[in-house]
Amino acid sequence: MHVVVCLKQVPDSSEMRINPKTGTLVRQGVTSIINPYDVHALEAALQIKDQFGGEVTVVSMGPPFFEQSLKEAVAVGADRTILVSDRAMAGADTFATSRVLAEAIRRIEREFGPVDLICCGRQTIDGDTGQVGPGIAARLDIPVLTYVIRIREVNPQGRYIVVERKVEGGRQVVRSTLPALLTVEKELNELRYASLPGMLRAARHKPIVWNRETLGLDRTEVGLLGSPTIVAKSFTPPERKRDTVMIDGSDPRRAARELADRLLAHPTFRKAVLESRRAAAMAAAMAQGAGGAAGSSGDR
Repeated sequence: MHVVVCLKQVPDSSEMRINPKTGTLVRQGVTSIINPYDVHALEAALQIKDQFGGEVTVVSMGPPFFEQSLKEAVAVGADRTILVSDRAMAGADTFATSRVLAEAIRRIEREFGPVDLICCGRQTIDGDTGQVGPGIAARLDIPVLTYVIRIREVNPQGRYIVVERKVEGGRQVVRSTLPALLTVEKELNELRYASLPGMLRAARHKPIVWNRETLGLDRTEVGLLGSPTIVAKSFTPPERKRDTVMIDGSDPRRAARELADRLLAHPTFRKAVLESRRAAAMAAAMAQGAGGAAGSSGDR
């Protein structure tokens, strides 16, 4: 089995900021991590390799510093990594990104053999669109299985895979021919730790680097020029300051009385309580009236 994993390095969401002037994400000085969904896609690929043998190729599109994430992939068991890096690709939307990654996978097949399965995370935490995986599948004309939470069966000889998908209101079991593309959820698997030999191998590892020309893509097909989606404005909502009152909880009864007094002193809360009481009184009156009418009808 030859499994390709699409991996992206993203800013740590706890440190994510937006430049108020440009409306773009601030990446300088922000800790970068492997996209959390993508590490589960990598684990899925490694488990398939453990079961059936074969190779795991990791591909990523981004600037040169993405090399660190690719080293982490090698540390846990990836066989090779490919970094598609080109200044012309900066600012790409999901349409242009899926085009680049699809072309990279086509070249992987030409150089390293047919690809049986492509694994992607459900979405990236810096974009949250969930569009790149399906976009790659559409360009390669292969089936796409999204929101995968369990891989039930992989049959290399029969050329099919059976997965369980998370859908609204339940779960769906789907069988698909291979090759196919999966986008996976975090609950799909438990992550492994890097081994010492893996870390030593990763320290020496250098990814294969391709650019726009390597993939045979025109300047107008990548980056901002190849992106039909334009973000007009991004901003962080202004921080809302609220007055906070701390109540001493050493005496629970007194604390409860003080909390009730403060809530009832607030106009909005007091109005809501009064409306609730009126509604309850009306409902009781209507129920009593209905009971009286039923009793009169029974007397007849």
